[in-house]
Amino acid sequence: MNSIFTALHKDSSSRARTGILELPHGKVKTPVFMPVGTNATVKAITIDDLHEIGFDIILSNTYHLYLRPGVDILEKAGGLHGFSQWNKNFLTDSGGFQVFSLAPFRKITKEGVKFQSHIDGSRHFLTPESIVEIQSRFNSDIQMQLDVCTGWGIEHKKAKEALYITSDWAQRAKNQWQSIRNEKGYLGSLFPIVQGNFFKDLREQSAEFVSSLDLPGIAIGGLSVGEPFEEYASMLNFTSLLLPHDKPRYVMGIGTPDYILEAVENGIDMFDCVLPTRNARNGSYFTRNGTLSIKREQYTADMTPIDSECTCKVCKTYSRAYLRHLYKNNEILSSMLASYHNLAFLHSMMNEIRAAIDNDSFLQYKKDFLHRYNSK
Repeated sequence: MNSIFTALHKDSSSRARTGILELPHGKVKTPVFMPVGTNATVKAITIDDLHEIGFDIILSNTYHLYLRPGVDILEKAGGLHGFSQWNKNFLTDSGGFQVFSLAPFRKITKEGVKFQSHIDGSRHFLTPESIVEIQSRFNSDIQMQLDVCTGWGIEHKKAKEALYITSDWAQRAKNQWQSIRNEKGYLGSLFPIVQGNFFKDLREQSAEFVSSLDLPGIAIGGLSVGEPFEEYASMLNFTSLLLPHDKPRYVMGIGTPDYILEAVENGIDMFDCVLPTRNARNGSYFTRNGTLSIKREQYTADMTPIDSECTCKVCKTYSRAYLRHLYKNNEILSSMLASYHNLAFLHSMMNEIRAAIDNDSFLQYKKDFLHRYNSK
């Protein structure tokens, strides 16, 4: 199988590395943060904004798009790219986490998952094969297997049962993916997911099995699901050491500087999260000195920018006073500007991280960044 990933440089004092992903809609430099566009749009952000910031890949969610507008409409429009007019790469999440969050309305069996739509209560049944077919019809550049996500604190027996189902689904997904590639010329990649909750023996089993599938990349699931940061860091370190070096590694659902930096140090290449834009809609801005809540009264007459060192158009143009005014008056522009800034902040941070790795100074960069970021 042709590799989609080329490792370029490894930091001399950590496992951090830079690389390139070769995907159907263009190259992607790694490590990379991917904005989440659940419904084929990153909330409060236009395609022009995403291009302006410099993103080459975003996420969408199979569960939500399957329910609305539906697979037939997306396929008729030319897949996700034709429908949204985003001409770069899409990674689609299988919807496993969304189904997990619908606990009272779903039933997981070895065959697949039955669930009720959160939109209209209609009943659906999805299998690992149908999820691969749906994402292929979306023309996803990277698609994820259907998995069983488990929460922090469950017992070993339940985690083991979930892992066995996830592993079986990964093999079935691979078979379906290979069939579609051979029959229809689909070019997108399939990533299996390492699960096992916070049990090392299960993580070892999962990592060994997933690696044996020899798929284009590997995702680490089941982290950042409510556990303390120390547990996240410990299990991330343990799991990442079990994975092959020639595959891109993706940790699902992380998007704050401390979690990103910990992941990069452990050789992770890809990550995503809704938090940068969700927090933005709640008036929370990333800055070099930590997060800034624009709703606070102290910014009423503050004519300085959100972050004086940030070069994005929001910081170059608007004052804290104006941004607070927008937020307090529930102006739509508040969400738009805050989302733009938070994504631009993380994109700039990723550029700095890649430069630090190439200069063999990543650990110093991480130390300096977090010392300042956590100072307040």
